[in-house]
Amino acid sequence: MVDRSGADRNDTDRQGETIAGIIVAAGSGSRAGLGTPKQYAPYGRTTVLGHAVAMLRKAISGPILIVIPPGDEDAARGAIGDSGAISFVFGGATRQGSVRAGLEALAALPSPPTSVLIHDAARPDLPGCVAERLIAALRERSGAIPVLPVVDSMVEASGSIMGAPARREELRRVQTPQAFRFGDILAAHRAWEGPPSAGDDAQVLRKAGHEVALVDGDARLAKLTFKEDFAMPPSPVPAFRTGSGYDVHRLEPGDHLWLCGVRIEHDRTLAGHSDADVALHALTDAILGAVAIGDIGDHFPPSDPQWKGAASHIFLTHAVRLAEENGYRLANCDLTIICEAPKVGPHRMAMRERLAELLAVDISVISVKATTTERLGFTGRGEGIAAQAQVLLMKAA
Repeated sequence: MVDRSGADRNDTDRQGETIAGIIVAAGSGSRAGLGTPKQYAPYGRTTVLGHAVAMLRKAISGPILIVIPPGDEDAARGAIGDSGAISFVFGGATRQGSVRAGLEALAALPSPPTSVLIHDAARPDLPGCVAERLIAALRERSGAIPVLPVVDSMVEASGSIMGAPARREELRRVQTPQAFRFGDILAAHRAWEGPPSAGDDAQVLRKAGHEVALVDGDARLAKLTFKEDFAMPPSPVPAFRTGSGYDVHRLEPGDHLWLCGVRIEHDRTLAGHSDADVALHALTDAILGAVAIGDIGDHFPPSDPQWKGAASHIFLTHAVRLAEENGYRLANCDLTIICEAPKVGPHRMAMRERLAELLAVDISVISVKATTTERLGFTGRGEGIAAQAQVLLMKAA
């Protein structure tokens, strides 16, 4: 049974060839000991099958067909989620039989593909460069497979007795997906005689008299077999992260206020639980946001009496330390203070110097600007001061 919803799409790659994909997901995966077929097991933010589909979809533009056990269509659809138009076909008793069913389903389309990638769901992480090498190799050969060198010493075995050494230089570890000119692999499967027990599709093509090219594989294509294999590796740490912060404090009668850690004589002061340095609060929030560890209120709640009247540089240096613990340091910051008074210009250099000191960076990466709202809004009426900050953090060396 084939669900052809979307499988007859006329998508093509850049060379004008339609490249289809077959994902074999008809096994039970009992060795994994997960209590469920491993293709439906959780993997990262999706499932093993869902990840395999997403990665193959990035590599090719043609139709993708998934070979599943009879009766598993609902489970398979649940595993792949919203992955676009996907077709299903029921597999056979062996992997070779399952692939044959998939090939025949593609052959029945109004416009069969010119090439096909045949992939195992148990190898969900497909690097795009491997797919590119496979597709390129089909210009010269009817089939291509990704391989890795054998690094361990190899021997033949006679039961539990060591036999003659094998030359590892002549051996390769075979991975999937395997790429084929569609007409050639279909004809090879149809011409197969005897039990459908070939190790993989490359063996089927080779038996039919075709040469199979070898291209470099990738360690990311490791097969998920045992329970411990299903812990997805952590995502690479991004080299840069950005954050933004915004804060407002009300003005009230006083004789000074704090901005950027600098005391400024003024006839009004900023009201707040701490010293109400609105600029340092915005900058603190920007750094905390860049590394996704909450905001200033999470770390220094105003309900906590120990922070009453506290100097706001305590908050900023705390945020910098947390960023460093997460592997990041400040690349630059851009701070804008929004108010009618006091005038920021005369204090700008002192503010930059103080921020550079608190952040332990060169002053050249610190920007402090000021603007008004043309007497509009609460800042224009002199009721308060606002500040907004943007930061760029870089991965620490």
